[in-house]
Amino acid sequence: MAQNFENHTKIVPAFHFVVLPILAINLVSSIIHVWRNPSTNAVISLLVAVALILLAFCARIFALTVQDRVIRLEMQLRLQGLLPPDLRARIPELTVAQFVSLRFASDAELAELTRKVLADNLTDRKTIKKMIRNWQPDNLRA
Repeated sequence: MAQNFENHTKIVPAFHFVVLPILAINLVSSIIHVWRNPSTNAVISLLVAVALILLAFCARIFALTVQDRVIRLEMQLRLQGLLPPDLRARIPELTVAQFVSLRFASDAELAELTRKVLADNLTDRKTIKKMIRNWQPDNLRA
């Protein structure tokens, strides 16, 4: 299936459908155990359950943050080669969210979209992505 705006979000089955549900079940079970049989061990188990969920979310956020940094660098280099001089000077004005959204645009439409994003101060990722006419897939996402 070709990637487009409607299907570009990435679901990692092992994370989203296995790890998170198991951690959620463990958390609920720990809460119930503390409620029904309060003890030091039950509280420790609850704290570990909370820590595991935080760990899972932090790991995901760390991976996405690194991915966004790489996308920012990749897009800065791409824009340097594709934008006209007047827009090239404005590359530092783009935010990470704008870089991340523009990465799906084809080379042919990138200058026009960048100009519009900067002129209208568009920052919403969905709004920018919906403006893309020739979607270029990104299949190497975290």
